Amino acid sequence: MEPAAALVYVDDLDSLELDPEDAHHLGHVLRLRVGERVIVSDGRGRWRACRYTRASTGPTLGAATGATPRGAPRSSVLEPDGAVAEYPRPVPAVTIGFVATKGDRPEWAVQKLTEAGVDHIVVLRSARSVVRWDKERQVKAIDRLRRVAREAAGQSRRCWLPEVTGVLGLDELAGVVAPGPLALADPGGGPPNLRAPAVAIGPEGGWDRGERASGRPLVGLGPRRLRTETAAVAAGLLLCGLRDGVVAPVESDRRL
Repeated sequence: MEPAAALVYVDDLDSLELDPEDAHHLGHVLRLRVGERVIVSDGRGRWRACRYTRASTGPTLGAATGATPRGAPRSSVLEPDGAVAEYPRPVPAVTIGFVATKGDRPEWAVQKLTEAGVDHIVVLRSARSVVRWDKERQVKAIDRLRRVAREAAGQSRRCWLPEVTGVLGLDELAGVVAPGPLALADPGGGPPNLRAPAVAIGPEGGWDRGERASGRPLVGLGPRRLRTETAAVAAGLLLCGLRDGVVAPVESDRRL
C-alpha cells in the first residue's frame, strides 16, 4: 500500500463520502493540508489513493468531545488520485476468542489484536467467567469494541477490517470457525500452529473440567501464567507471525 498521511474507511470507493467524525479527524486532528495523500478503503480489501481537497463545510462536530451527531450527513472532502486496487485477504484467517475481563482490558486487547492482524475477534463466556454482561451492556460493549477495532485498523493500515463478535460460548465459536479446529489456550499444550488458526483464551482461573474435556486441541503460550488479555494478544501475534512468515514454526511442529 502506498504511503499516505492517513487511512480512512468508506462504504463506496467511488463516492468517497466520509463519516463526519472521519472528516473532522482529517481536518482538525491531523490538520491535513490541501493536496495531501490519503488512502481510502472499503474495509473489504479494496482501496485507492486520494487527495485531501478541503475542510468539511458540513455541520460542525462537537469539537470538545469528538462526538458525531446521530444522523449527521456524510462529508466528501477527498478526490481520487489513482485506480481502485485490491489487497488479498490473508490466508488462513486467524481467530482469537477471549473471555470478557474487567474494565477497559477488552478494549486494549481488541486494539492490539487488530494491530497484530487478527481477522476475527470474539468475546467469549465460560463457566468461570467473572464478567457477565446483561443484554443491554453486551450490545453497548460490542459496539464500542468494533469502534476500537476500526480506529486501530486505520492506524495500522489494514485494508481488511476485523470482524468483532460476541458474546459466544465455546460451542458457538467452534461452529463459527468450522470446519477448522478450535484450540484452547492451556498450560502444557503444544506451540501455536496454523493447523489450528482459531484459539480461545479462558479466564485467569482457567477452563473448567467440562470445557477442557471437550477433546479440542490445547495450545500452550509459555511457562508463565498470563492475564487473559495478554494471552489473547500473545496468541494473535504468534499466529499472525507464522502466517506472515516473520515467525518460523518450531521443528517439532514442522514434522507434524
